[in-house]
Amino acid sequence: MTDAVIPRDQAVRNFRRVLDAARRRRDRDRAAGRLAPEAELVLRRLERQQRAEQAPATEHRAAA
Repeated sequence: MTDAVIPRDQAVRNFRRVLDAARRRRDRDRAAGRLAPEAELVLRRLERQQRAEQAPATEHRAAA
């Protein structure tokens, strides 16, 4: 086994770079209205779910 091994931190950096680039493309397409209506609905549903999950955590911190 003399194959080169990519260190974990390098692999994570590479993954984040690719993911961030894909998100930027998606956001540009969305802003320009180029997403399919089905994809737009999925994104809106996911955003609603994320807001609902984050809201209780914020309220809990404020109460503490």
